[in-house]
Amino acid sequence: MAGRRRVPGTWVVALCLLLVAPVACGGTATADPVRAQVQQLLDRRAAAVLGHDRAAYARTGAGTGFGNLSAIPLADWSYRVTDVDRSGDTATADVELRYRLDGYDRGAVTAGRTLALSRDGSDAPWSVDSDRPAKESGQQPWDQGAVRVVRGTHSLVLGVGQSTGALRGFAALADRAVPAVSEAWDGDWARRVVVLVPRSVEGMAGLLGSPASSYRGIAAVTTGETGGREHAPADRIIVNPDAYGLLGDLGKQVVLTHETTHVATRADTTAATPLWLSEGYADWVGYRGSDRDPDEAAPELGGEVSDGRLPKALPTDEDFGFTARADELARAYEGGWLACRMIAEQWGEDRLDDFYRAVGTHDERAGAVEAAMDEILGTTPDDFTARWRQYLRQELG
Repeated sequence: MAGRRRVPGTWVVALCLLLVAPVACGGTATADPVRAQVQQLLDRRAAAVLGHDRAAYARTGAGTGFGNLSAIPLADWSYRVTDVDRSGDTATADVELRYRLDGYDRGAVTAGRTLALSRDGSDAPWSVDSDRPAKESGQQPWDQGAVRVVRGTHSLVLGVGQSTGALRGFAALADRAVPAVSEAWDGDWARRVVVLVPRSVEGMAGLLGSPASSYRGIAAVTTGETGGREHAPADRIIVNPDAYGLLGDLGKQVVLTHETTHVATRADTTAATPLWLSEGYADWVGYRGSDRDPDEAAPELGGEVSDGRLPKALPTDEDFGFTARADELARAYEGGWLACRMIAEQWGEDRLDDFYRAVGTHDERAGAVEAAMDEILGTTPDDFTARWRQYLRQELG
């Protein structure tokens, strides 16, 4: 997950359990009939969702969620039962929901769900009583209310508790962000984004499965499932409307372009990629083409440098933690941005892209940056850090 810094003041990315019945007298294990029955029920429920068949959906049980998701353009929707805990004519099922947005997701979103079921006697069919996120799983947009959908040229915006006009504004920002990212990043990516706009920061936190306190000053984050280099994952840009609303016009565009960059670079961002590079590159793309100079865009770090407190090293991953103080988090983003800006100016924008990809080709962090600096930039971490510190003096001193 990648995110933007705090605001205001500065701007802020199976185990399949096979349940078997007791061994029969002949020594052959038979599949649990209840689990098979629940799977069949959910197969019918999935078909009803894809077919926009409210009556068929209602026949599978609780239908309150159908209207909430009916506007969402779905290419696929399926359930896989992973466990069933039955007590008489009631049961709880652990389920993996997989769905894909038509025209936007190459890979499926996977979400853990917990379903309560019941039946009227042993010969009656099972019915869904409730469907909620599994423990430690985030909500889906329709869990929070009716989803309103706006399509842009390069974007799909899903909102809950937001006006159509507000969602069109997000689509316009995203539609400007996509070509801006494509101009900077020469990698292969889908060139379209999905933006989720909940009602409030509490809604954002619900989608992320985390406390709202973790995101009160964060304008947006990007989430995505790892999909490997050959399959684009299903990324989502999730906006915190409370913090986002505090930004000016340029700040709002920078944030959406920053998050769109995370979508574009996802396949080349790995465990080997330090946050100063992934977040710094996203900010570099966000500010690219604007007239914002370092004194304006990096006020927190600029204040430190002006006061003679030049950082000794590039920001660490810990410096980007959402729980960090606002000024510390801002300095981390600003330091990463200026490192990438320096590479683009002194080595060229193509080398910056090549360096980013080269780091991500490694399986682990150890040695990744060192090798990429040697191969692409012809330098060492010590020399690079020294040049970066001098660049800070030059641009912020």
